[in-house]
Amino acid sequence: HVQLVESGGGSVQAGGSLRLACVVTGYTYSAYCFAYFRQAPGKEREGIAFIDDHGRTNYADSVKGRFTISKDSAELTVYLQMNNLKPADTAMYYCAARYGPLGMGWELEPGRYNYWGQGTQVTVS
Repeated sequence: HVQLVESGGGSVQAGGSLRLACVVTGYTYSAYCFAYFRQAPGKEREGIAFIDDHGRTNYADSVKGRFTISKDSAELTVYLQMNNLKPADTAMYYCAARYGPLGMGWELEPGRYNYWGQGTQVTVS
């Protein structure tokens, strides 16, 4: 049974940085795709960063150039480095996983993911 546990959220001033971590347990690390989503109050869940088992990444335009997704196979952890944070980045951030590849254009669609973490809050003021 796949489980995802996020950490690293918090409060930061605009222009600051945070690094989220998503520890993944209960599966074989290969052949999985991972993504980070976020959801602000009153808004739909938004896919912001994706990485597959070959290291291919994709980002939403809203975070491109500021956020970086990576994974550490030894630690079974997926990271989201967030730099130059803006108040508009304030949201609950979720890690998600799915088994199997995703075609281009589908990487940031929440309905394509089977497993979700509990979320971690990021507040930028």
